[in-house]
Amino acid sequence: MSIVLKTTKFNPRQQPKITEPSNTTKRSSQKVFLWEGGLIVGLLLSFLLALSFGRGRFQSGDFWAIFHWQDISPLQKTILFQVRMPRVTLATLVGGGLSISGAVLQGLFRNPLVDPYVLGISSGASFGAVLAILKKWNFGLYAVPFSAFSFALLTTFLVFSLGQVNRKTPLETLLLSGVAVGFFFSALVSLSMFFAGHDLHQIVFWLMGGLWNRSWREVKMVLPFLSAGIPFMLAFHRELNIMLLGEKTAESMGVDIERVKRWLVFACSLVVASCVAASGVIGFVGLIVPHIMRLLFGQNHRLLLPFSFLSGGIILLWADTAARSILNPVELPVGIITSLLGAPFFIYLLRKRKKLHG
Repeated sequence: MSIVLKTTKFNPRQQPKITEPSNTTKRSSQKVFLWEGGLIVGLLLSFLLALSFGRGRFQSGDFWAIFHWQDISPLQKTILFQVRMPRVTLATLVGGGLSISGAVLQGLFRNPLVDPYVLGISSGASFGAVLAILKKWNFGLYAVPFSAFSFALLTTFLVFSLGQVNRKTPLETLLLSGVAVGFFFSALVSLSMFFAGHDLHQIVFWLMGGLWNRSWREVKMVLPFLSAGIPFMLAFHRELNIMLLGEKTAESMGVDIERVKRWLVFACSLVVASCVAASGVIGFVGLIVPHIMRLLFGQNHRLLLPFSFLSGGIILLWADTAARSILNPVELPVGIITSLLGAPFFIYLLRKRKKLHG
């Protein structure tokens, strides 16, 4: 068998052709740029408008006073900077943290029904909070969030330990371990509520999720974990894209699957644990927001992750604003608002998927 090599002569007069980006590519880049800018502006506007709603002497009519805060009264300054701003900041961080964690875990498990609580972290954190309330641990105001965060980390450790097989962590085993550990801690929460007595109302309000009476203390507690965890997740966007093709294909393309799974689940656990410890269990944000972003921008995690963070912050900001405005002066737990909005949208997604699959 002979092999014929075809050679081409180099012509110095022939200039290399520079391929110009197609119009379709340009339009796609412009669309992404506009969405990116729109979401950032939308988040800033939502943040400022959310400061104007609520109880107290600073009302929506005083919106423009935010830009001339030197002229407002000391009482209004207290309402604005010590009551509403930490709450609004916390809503932005928690919404963004839960949403980006949901997007990462859905990509990692290749399952659109996965949410940030799938590994049982919320159940572990809930039991920690319930235990601190019932035992009346004397850690001051930090008792409940500290205990919730500690048990969330303990849950993560248990799920990882139970999910390992021969020094590997199969995703199916990890998922089942999370479900089992989550049910175990949920049962402990139910048992604690049965014996709670006069503390039952405090436990129920914490479990429903809410941002009332939150201060800069909770913001300081969440911020370090989000500052470390979110850039870390963003750095793995390429590996998440490749893993959509399947683990074997990703391994053949040089991705260290076990390392990616271990680090990403650990980063998500830290972010979710800090969010749950600060705000209680707020459902549907981490499930629905990545879905919406995936419908709009596809599976590319380079866009999906930052857009999920921005959109999650916007949605939880408006959900919290609605929670403290609908029945003013009574405040609803924000978890009720997100569930009321999220459940119909989730049913819509299921029906749409059903039609697609015949």
